[in-house]
Amino acid sequence: MARIDKTPFEARIEEVTLDGQGVIRREGKACFIHGALKGERVMAVQTGRKRRFDSAEVVEVLEPAPGRAEPPCEFFGLCGGCKLQHASVDTQREIKEQALFDALERIGHVTPEARFEPLTADTLGYRRTARLGAKHVPKKGGVLVGFRERGSPYLAQMTHCEVLHPAVGGRIQALRELMDGLEARDRLPQIEVAVDDDERVALIFRNLDPLSQADTARLSAWAEAEGIQVYLQPGGADTVEPLAGPIEPLIYRHPDYDVSVPFMPTDFIQVHAQINRKMVPQALEALDLQPGQRVLDLFCGLGNFTLPLARTVTEGEVVGVEVDDTMLARARANARDQGIANTRYERADLDDVEALKSAAWLREDFDRVLLDPPRTGAAAVIEALAPQRIERLVYVSCNPATLARDAERLVHHHGYRLERAGIMDMFPHTAHVESMAVFRRA
Repeated sequence: MARIDKTPFEARIEEVTLDGQGVIRREGKACFIHGALKGERVMAVQTGRKRRFDSAEVVEVLEPAPGRAEPPCEFFGLCGGCKLQHASVDTQREIKEQALFDALERIGHVTPEARFEPLTADTLGYRRTARLGAKHVPKKGGVLVGFRERGSPYLAQMTHCEVLHPAVGGRIQALRELMDGLEARDRLPQIEVAVDDDERVALIFRNLDPLSQADTARLSAWAEAEGIQVYLQPGGADTVEPLAGPIEPLIYRHPDYDVSVPFMPTDFIQVHAQINRKMVPQALEALDLQPGQRVLDLFCGLGNFTLPLARTVTEGEVVGVEVDDTMLARARANARDQGIANTRYERADLDDVEALKSAAWLREDFDRVLLDPPRTGAAAVIEALAPQRIERLVYVSCNPATLARDAERLVHHHGYRLERAGIMDMFPHTAHVESMAVFRRA
């Protein structure tokens, strides 16, 4: 392995990556400098060498960029959960917009006719769901709880988190102390967390072994005292069972549509409540809905879009499609319990091309389509939908690359125009990009 030269060097940053690394050319190779922003002059030291690129770290900022900011979290740089806190919030959004539109042009060979203004909201204390790691490390003082260190498999030593909802982020140290007093502290590797609109907190402890009576009593007493719902998960997701606390359904709401969405702490929901409440109206407006239309909601989950859609197309119908039977059952119950009669739900693996060929619901007529796929995108279902020539389609994405790939098919093969696209700041301070694209038949 080539020796790494630890001699500090000066650099003028040419570009910045989505995960907040400055980019230069040095000795004929790309070099990625952690902690640098575009246009800055910095002193850096090399930290890694590979065949195609090198890595380095800022040791001094000689000329800061206008968009440089003081990180709001003392653990920035150690914790790998946030990568952009050295950039102002406006600069972060510019970086994410650049990533989205570069992907659309480079991968999809498409340019939107117009851009959405970024959807914005609180940038701290916003994250209401997360998976925290837990590890007993005696050399570091006991149990660690939180996210992994940057570029490392080890957990960061932290006492609080600024991006998590304060009801969880402010309890990191309390969780460490709680777990440090458990006999099973070496066998509790993670904690799933969820916070609802009423600030009810649920924690799911992954327990590799059954808890002793003493541990059960200690955990139960802590849950009751803190007013927190505590669950145990000895195996897969279907093994989650409540242990203690005021166990009540968690709920988030769409007040504009008189919709409530009960959820379990294991369910997927959008992490930023404020952005979600802005995202849904933007999507529905972009669909240009009329009361009697039939709408297809793909990857519908619990009904985050389905229920507001149904409230809008009051004389029409919304068909939600999802692969997860448990989510579908909850979506049906959510609609039934709120008297929303104009929804229907179908189970389908939307990544299975062969299964989609025989799906009866795909042969029905629809006026509009909404897609909210996982990071892998919606390639299979887009090909299956193409013959229907549906007039308008809204695509919500958490991955610019797969959105761009699918946009290329829609525009260059299936006769759509990319009418509008833009980012939604669902994950401030992180490298995650949430976006929305609107397609219309040409």
